[in-house]
Amino acid sequence: MDLSKATFWGYRRENGRVGTRNHVLILPVDDLSNAAAEAVANNVKGTMAIPHPYGRLQFGADLDLHFDTLIGTGANPNVAAVIVICIEEGWAKKVADGIAKTGKPVCAYGIELHGDHDTIMRASRQAKEFVHMASEKKREECPIKDLWVSCKCGESDTTSGLASNPTVGNAYDKLYQQGVTLVFGETTEITGGEQLVVKRCRTPKIGEQFMAMFNRYQDIVNAHKTNDLSESQPTKGNIAGGLTTIEEKALGNLQKIGKKCVVDGVLDKAEVPKGPGLWFMDSSSAAAEMVTLVAAAGFVVHFFPTGQGNIIGNPILPVIKLSANPRTVRTMKEHIDVDVSGLLRREINLDQAGDMLLDMMFRTANGRLTSQEVLGHREFVLTRLYESA
Repeated sequence: MDLSKATFWGYRRENGRVGTRNHVLILPVDDLSNAAAEAVANNVKGTMAIPHPYGRLQFGADLDLHFDTLIGTGANPNVAAVIVICIEEGWAKKVADGIAKTGKPVCAYGIELHGDHDTIMRASRQAKEFVHMASEKKREECPIKDLWVSCKCGESDTTSGLASNPTVGNAYDKLYQQGVTLVFGETTEITGGEQLVVKRCRTPKIGEQFMAMFNRYQDIVNAHKTNDLSESQPTKGNIAGGLTTIEEKALGNLQKIGKKCVVDGVLDKAEVPKGPGLWFMDSSSAAAEMVTLVAAAGFVVHFFPTGQGNIIGNPILPVIKLSANPRTVRTMKEHIDVDVSGLLRREINLDQAGDMLLDMMFRTANGRLTSQEVLGHREFVLTRLYESA
């Protein structure tokens, strides 16, 4: 597929970024505000609430990450406008102020001294106006370099490393050559293959930064595990699919970054890339956590290869599922957007599989709903670093 003149139809935002969706979010800052946020979404059609269980009594780096993730979620180009609700007005304003830096419309509401009824009424009135505004936004033709693409795999098996992950790698190689911003992560899932990542880093300094993040995560794992990571890495699903060690899983995982991409930088959790290229994000291997983090970092389309079958979605980031496992494609076909099982039957080659994924990427970017969007999968899972105070 020749991508040299490729374009897609997206929503150009106030800060110049381009989204593939046009959501009006009702964003609770803490768990106490979930009910009010969901009530507003119920009142005003065309809005979407994304409840979560955290917020109160976090502190330090954990609280910083909480704010970064919520602000990043609202700032994502797939979002047209945001209503922020919190029990405390100060926290609501902090999140709203962070989102407002993008130039998009955002309003904040505190529940204290108002109660649910008054807060829901005021927020609903504003949300209605935001929906009117968003409904008049029009897609415009944009160059492919304006598309930010993330990847994460889930429920991997032998078919993942042999076919679906290399399909992502093939697509990544083609996108990288066009100056697209790309990301991968899953820090613990690279265990045993970390030196391969270091060799792919553009400079020795970037390699050192990657290893610092990798070792930091390993120290956390070593401090809390018993004898090994059994039932975690690899998971029972991975083992059932034929993966016996984390090293074996890591080598299959790294197929997602292709053969031609160079690691241009490293990112902390939910951090926004500073330019185009391939970035590594320090992140959990838990599917919903990482997808939430890359959405908060500003990515607008996501590749998700699966072997045994994973049904993860996200509220604002369209997740494109691909699989090369014939059984999974047959038994979970409603979740699979791209069937690349033909690779294992030698009916197609890797280059053709990569083009199939890219074709679905363009269709998704232009407005096609992914299987997970149609099925209502909106998993939004915040990453926690430690216990609340």
